[in-house]
Amino acid sequence: MAKILIVDDEPAIVDILRYNLIKAGYGVVQAYDGKQALAVAQDETPDCVLLDVMLPVMNGFEVCRELRRRDKLLPILMLTAREEERDRIFGLDLGADDYIVKPFSVKEVLARVKSNLRRSGALEDAHPQDRETITAGRLTLEPFTQRVLKDGNALETSQREFELLRYMAAGAANEVFSRDRLMSEVWGYEYVGDARIVDVAVRRLREKLEDDPASPTILLTKRGSGYYICS
Repeated sequence: MAKILIVDDEPAIVDILRYNLIKAGYGVVQAYDGKQALAVAQDETPDCVLLDVMLPVMNGFEVCRELRRRDKLLPILMLTAREEERDRIFGLDLGADDYIVKPFSVKEVLARVKSNLRRSGALEDAHPQDRETITAGRLTLEPFTQRVLKDGNALETSQREFELLRYMAAGAANEVFSRDRLMSEVWGYEYVGDARIVDVAVRRLREKLEDDPASPTILLTKRGSGYYICS
């Protein structure tokens, strides 16, 4: 049974999410401030975190940064009532996998939790991962161990970053992928008018992959079309 950590300082929201997640078959733990969230995460080792931005003691951004430092693959979904795009992008820059804007529908939350858990391999019905390595230019990807190697040297990537690379590397040589296609195939659902989530992920990957992120030679942009891995 996958375990979900809910972090929100509004008990009513925690109760609604807890009830529906348990009803959907998940285990649930909760925290009501940032410091408590880190302690619960340490003790309970959740498979996914629903993390509010506006928290007492430590805000959600600080919690996200620390959770990502501890675990590169843990799915983190930010819950935010903020309308400013820069706040959502900031959360993604810190390592969040996704964001859900309040007010949200329970159905949407459940769908995104399931999608992220399946991608991380925490659900029993997750599809078996291909064990064969994938090579694209200077990169080698090992799907079963979720390792990325550049010129034979292992790199650290988040779950989402690995999935983005794997999807692109499995395509044809120098195949260009539009942001809409990547959002649909890698994130698994539609983002209304916010394709920048792909740009953020690409920027973070370039910081890890490239000798000089400002002049990329591995993960390239085809202006007006999308991104591709140089073969």
